[in-house]
Order: sequence, then C-alpha cells, then structure tokens
Amino acid sequence: MSDKSYLDWPFFDDRHRQLQADLERWAGDNISGDHHGDTDAACRDFVKRLGAAGWLRYAVGGTACGGKYDVIDTRAICLLRETLARHSGLADFAFAMQGLGSGAITLHGTPQQKQRYLTKVAAGEAIAAFALSEPNSGSDVAAMSCAARRDGNDYVLDGEKTWISNGGIADFYVVFARTGEAPGSRGLSAFIVDATTPGLEIAERINVIAPHPLARLRFTNCRVPAGNMLGKPAQGFKIAMQTLDIFRTSVAAAALGFARRALDEALRRATTRPMFNQKLADFQITQTKLAQMATGVDISALLTYRAAWLRDQGKNVTREAAMAKMTATETAQQVIDAAVQIWGGLGVVSEHPVEKLYREIRALRIYEGATEVQQLIIARQTLTAYEQEVRT
Repeated sequence: MSDKSYLDWPFFDDRHRQLQADLERWAGDNISGDHHGDTDAACRDFVKRLGAAGWLRYAVGGTACGGKYDVIDTRAICLLRETLARHSGLADFAFAMQGLGSGAITLHGTPQQKQRYLTKVAAGEAIAAFALSEPNSGSDVAAMSCAARRDGNDYVLDGEKTWISNGGIADFYVVFARTGEAPGSRGLSAFIVDATTPGLEIAERINVIAPHPLARLRFTNCRVPAGNMLGKPAQGFKIAMQTLDIFRTSVAAAALGFARRALDEALRRATTRPMFNQKLADFQITQTKLAQMATGVDISALLTYRAAWLRDQGKNVTREAAMAKMTATETAQQVIDAAVQIWGGLGVVSEHPVEKLYREIRALRIYEGATEVQQLIIARQTLTAYEQEVRT
C-alpha cells in the first residue's frame, strides 16, 4: 500500500517505473519476510532466486559479463533496494552485497576478471564480499594494517578484516591491503581473493541484532596471484571510494524502504485500532506523528533520488550521496521508532514487522560511513565549494 506517486517525479524514466512494478509483483509472490533458523542458508537462497529472476543483473556493470547495462544504473539499484527492503531486510542485504562485493571488479577489473567473477555474480551462482574494515580501521581507512607484500608472481597477505558482510558464505572477497608505495591511503591496493585460498580463514562469525552473514577474516601467508590485483598498485583507496560512491546512495534507498514499510504499518494500526470510542488515527497527536513520518519519508526520497539521478548523469555525487545516506538513515530510525510507539506493546513483540524494522535500521546508520562521517564529508565538500567560489 506504499505511496507510489514519487515514481512520477522527473528523476525516473519509464524503464524505472516498469522495473519497480515488475519487482513489486515478484517480491509479493516470492518474499514472505520470514527467515527463521539458518540465516546463511536463507541468504544463499535469496542470492540464487534473485539471480534466477534476473534482478542481480542490475548489480553488475557490463552486458558482456551478465550485467543489465554496460554502466550501472544507480536509480535502478536504488529502486531495487527500496522495494526489497520494504519486503525483507535480508533480501535487500543479499542483493546489495552482490553489488558492493563485486563493484570494484565492475569498475576496475580486467576483461578476464570480469568474465570470471561478474558473470557468476549476475546469475546468482557466486556470492561476493567487500573486505575493507579492520579491527582498528573502519572510518579511518588510511589506518589499515592488513599488508600485502610482493613475492615473485604473487602477493602474500597478512592481517585481519572484520565486519565483513557475507563473511563465511562468500565465494570470493575483494580485499584491500597495504602494499606500501606511500604512507596512509596512498599505499593501498585491492585484490580478488577466492574463499578457498590457503591462508584465508574465518576467524569469527559475528552475530548482530538483525541477523546477517557477518565475519572476521584472518590472512596468514595468504598467497594471491599478482593477476588478482584490481587496477594498479596504490590505487586501492581510489577503488574503494569509487565503489562506495556507487552504493552509498543505495543505502539511503534501503533505509527509505524500511521507513515506507514502517509508515504503512503505522497507518494500518492507527486506522483500525479502536480507542475511547474512536480510532487511534482520529486523535490529533497521532495525526501530528503521521505527518512528521510522511514528511520525513518524502525528504529522504527526494535526496536519495536526486543523488542517484545526478550520478547517472555522470556527476560527482560525494556530497549528495552523503546527504542522502545521512538523512535517510537517521529519518528512518525516527519513523520506525514512531511506528513502534503507535503499535504500543505489540510493537516490541519479537518478529512483529515494526520490531524487525527497529533492529534492521540501526546498522545502516553505521555501515558504509557512519552518520558522523557523512557530516564531515558534507562539511568539507561545502567548505571546498565555498572557498573555490571566493577565489574566483
């Protein structure tokens, strides 16, 4: 029952409207939202079904290796994530990690690397993962300590990665490590590491409040062919940031999907719950809350699809993506909290839709750049633009 009027906005083409309608029908028939038991198995199943239905083709770039388009359509990615998130947080996760985990290969892979990995990702036959964060290096990527040293025709990796989505079930990892060409972020490189590579082990499986496959990885004398490097030595930081720039806007879209579902659930409760000889929705205090929720959803949607549209026009969207990610995730937290309040005691019953949303949303305010990091990005971009304007 979510409001679809936003699809008439000029950000979208007819192909986007058709995509959303087709996915909505598929999701209604194929996603129940219930994933009791084995989260790993459920995630693998989602990847296979999303691949078989053709949805994962949007997550990779290059028609020659299974992608829907030669260049990733950011608006399509956002519509997919918003719609999937409204139906199931785990379905959204399964889709998003295929894109994020293989995004660096889409952007910087050789034709051979793309054919080997992206074809399987698009078909749902291989699970991808993005390994950037470390125990002491999250938002501060330049503090990375995982190292890769050249040894003949190979690189040898030593160190750890943590908070790795799809950790433990991925078939390959895009791993960022310090190769030492220069200090800080200028001395990092990126590698494709197959999950079966000797020296790579799953050191720990991490359980979080909204169950998703997550792990800490350990590399010990892990030998990777030099041909598995992405791009050139010392390009790792650029590759990581370019990958995140594509998918950071889609995090906002997922948060938007969660918020839309929460607003739907709140409206359903408010219009059917009898209270003091009227409905809960008849009280002005409830109407005020619903107005705030609806307005927040539209603000998030406008910022999200502005960023997506600009990127599809070839623009740099570092500032716009940060605004969208910060606003949509923080707003979704508020909208979902309000929905829990409207549902009252039922809203905190385990596995109730709004209770699950309450757990799902929290991580989005942290991963792919915490809210505080987005604020720094926005401020720096704004100051830089102002200083350039003053100089001219």
